[in-house]
Amino acid sequence: MSRRVTPALMASAVLMAGLVGCSADTRPSGSPQAPAEPRPATTPTPRVPAGTAPQHAFAVGVRQLRLDRDGRALPVTLWYPAAGETGGAAKRSAPAASGRFPVVMFSHGLGGRPDDYATLLTRWAAAGFVVAAPTFPHTSRGADGNVLDVLNQPADVSYALDQVLALDGKAGDSLRGRLDADRVAAAGHSAGGVTTIGLFTASRDERLDAGVVFAGTALGVGTAFAGAAAPQLFVHGELDEVVEYAAGKAVYDKVPWPKAMLSLPKGDHGRALLSDGATLRVVSDTSVEFLRWSLYGDAAARKRIPTDATRGDIATFDDHL
Repeated sequence: MSRRVTPALMASAVLMAGLVGCSADTRPSGSPQAPAEPRPATTPTPRVPAGTAPQHAFAVGVRQLRLDRDGRALPVTLWYPAAGETGGAAKRSAPAASGRFPVVMFSHGLGGRPDDYATLLTRWAAAGFVVAAPTFPHTSRGADGNVLDVLNQPADVSYALDQVLALDGKAGDSLRGRLDADRVAAAGHSAGGVTTIGLFTASRDERLDAGVVFAGTALGVGTAFAGAAAPQLFVHGELDEVVEYAAGKAVYDKVPWPKAMLSLPKGDHGRALLSDGATLRVVSDTSVEFLRWSLYGDAAARKRIPTDATRGDIATFDDHL
């Protein structure tokens, strides 16, 4: 449901002014609000039945979906498994690969855009996921930068998910018959991490089976995690100059479901997410295996997660999955 900004939310929301995209220089504005007590999960384990994720890489297609929610323009970039040879850049409007694929809704950070995260999101699509990333009307690069609007973004994501899943039954659409509405996750970075946390707390979308939070905090959305168990993967740099590592860890500690935290001792607010390198490879490999387990129900992927997470000295891993 929509959660409109009200005066009661404004005091906590203004603290979120420190949440910026990686290209900006704004510094942290303060400590997070005191976490609320979480509600117990209604089930102790993930809802997705056991299965096997694709074992091969797909080519990747990319397309745009023009959406509008009550006057809020929400263009969505879709990366998806495509037919054809693997490797190379994502191909515009390429035919979709055969199969039914889980959906991951991705939320960008303040001052960012979905394309900033193309390297990571393309890898998710190549592993067998349809990734849908809205460009938010007030927090994207070139917009007015109204950070208070982050509190409206969980409803934007739920609306975009409605429209993306509708493509599965739309005659003539390239994704018709390709989307698995019973296997859905949300992910996001920075302000998009706040958005993602909100989708499991104050604006719980019960269709979501898992979450991935990059450098997020619970300011404005709280830590009252609600609904059925949805495994969560948190990724946070210990040298984060925008959202303190302790703030992200405090939210992680409140998650009542299966969870894990990938901590990057030399990691900042997330520049490693925007370009290829050793850190991004660890983050992408770990998150891919987490999504394979949480959305495909792949037990073998679950066993690989700790190995991918602790490769080299790039990260440490707290595992409660």
